[in-house]
Amino acid sequence: MTALAPARPAATGALPRMPAAAWVLPPLLVVLGCVGWPLVTVLGESVRDRAGAFSMASWSAVLGSAEFHNALWRTAQIAVGSTVGALLLGSFLAVVLAFVPFPGAGLAARLIDTVLALPSFLVTLAFTFLYGSAGVLQALVHAVAGPGAQLPPILTSPLGVILAEITFFTPFVVRPLLASFAMLPREQLEVAASLGAGPLRVLRTVVGPEALPGLAAGGSLVLLLTLNEFGIVLFTGAKDVITLPVLIYTRGVVSLDLPGAAVVATAQVVLSLLLYGVYRFGFARLRGDGRAERPTDPTEGAGHVAVVAHQ
Repeated sequence: MTALAPARPAATGALPRMPAAAWVLPPLLVVLGCVGWPLVTVLGESVRDRAGAFSMASWSAVLGSAEFHNALWRTAQIAVGSTVGALLLGSFLAVVLAFVPFPGAGLAARLIDTVLALPSFLVTLAFTFLYGSAGVLQALVHAVAGPGAQLPPILTSPLGVILAEITFFTPFVVRPLLASFAMLPREQLEVAASLGAGPLRVLRTVVGPEALPGLAAGGSLVLLLTLNEFGIVLFTGAKDVITLPVLIYTRGVVSLDLPGAAVVATAQVVLSLLLYGVYRFGFARLRGDGRAERPTDPTEGAGHVAVVAHQ
């Protein structure tokens, strides 16, 4: 006869089981307090006049002004130019680091990653030492062509801002691409190479499709960051380069036009959210298409590469 196990005494002082909503509430309150409340405050400030009364005059005045239109165009120009440049440079660096073995490749990748930990104004400061009126290149021009020779004002132009942003934001493209390349089966590259496909064909037909998610992720992130970049534009000293963040600073701090600054800030938040929504939708579609087309059998993938190599 099996003896019954003695019943365990009821635990004293046990914590009551908390519902799931109780765990969601603290982070929700933090998000609403740190993000939601400031955004609501900015939106409320944009619909008041200088006396504090409700008014939509700031919206019509700011959105209809040439200053806002020029800042919006300049912001888009710099963001798109920086994104395209970062994608081109980042793709080249990622391909070299992933597929061209050379001594010190790991160290080079780590050095590229360290840029992510640096503040953006340090890149602008380095550009000042290189391209500024008292920089290294200016001293070299004086030594070669004489004291009267001057470099073109690259640093204080939109081109200088774009070059500085490309330098700073390229690692945001390199890192996702290296992660995508690390998931690429080496067998596919070996099959394509053994069947006579050249390096450019392999990059276009085998590596390119695998790089699309990384390019989409890195490019979208760079576009959003450059759209809201303020430090690089400010530290270049480009007085004629007025972007939306610079316009917010000018109206809110210099001119003390808080309703006008709130209007520009709200417009920039809406623009950023729209771009983020497009990115999320496009990236979800891209991932869905990639999963549908990706073969489940490695030999099937190798066969697909063989067909591509003969084309």
